[in-house]
Amino acid sequence: MSSAETTTDEPKEAVGAEVAVGAGVVAPAAEEESTATFEPVVKLEEVEIQSGEEDEEVVYAQRSKLFIFGETMLDKGSGNKTWIERGIGNLRVLRHKEHKKLRLLMRQEKTMKIICNHVIDPRIKLEPHVQSDRAWIWAAFDFSGGTELVETIFCIKFGDSEVANKYKVEFEGCQEKMKELVATDDAETGDAAADAAADTAADKLAALTTDE
Repeated sequence: MSSAETTTDEPKEAVGAEVAVGAGVVAPAAEEESTATFEPVVKLEEVEIQSGEEDEEVVYAQRSKLFIFGETMLDKGSGNKTWIERGIGNLRVLRHKEHKKLRLLMRQEKTMKIICNHVIDPRIKLEPHVQSDRAWIWAAFDFSGGTELVETIFCIKFGDSEVANKYKVEFEGCQEKMKELVATDDAETGDAAADAAADTAADKLAALTTDE
């Protein structure tokens, strides 16, 4: 035999090469782990988002559909008004933890945009919609835009008449609680202007035909 045939030197293993394990079983050889680290180019700090509801608690919530009575974009300035859908979401009654006053708040699902936001005034009257036993109509000074109070006529529609009736009971119960709080405030400060504005809104609601 030649020296080439009788050599006992074993072949060196290459990094990443396959190594025979047992009979006919092949496994990858161990590879060196990378110790490289990467720092982000821009570091973003966590920002706490305030909803404006941190000091309030929910006393009522019900999924429903909201409409307002007004002009569409195409009818702007024409005086032609109709029911316009504002969106679907949870209609909630919120009570302030400190001064206990109540407000009605509704956010549009998914976008969370505020579509109804006003105090529960004891002078508000829920009127039934003549074409539906699961809808209520009322007028209020809305603050959904976040800049000014806007006199708005709303219509809320629930899943069935039973839910709608329960809402009316809940709403009127909240009005009684607000009546006590408002009476105290009025006695201390006087609020004749607000009374006159509420009466005007009530007159406009009374003149509204709900069969449109």
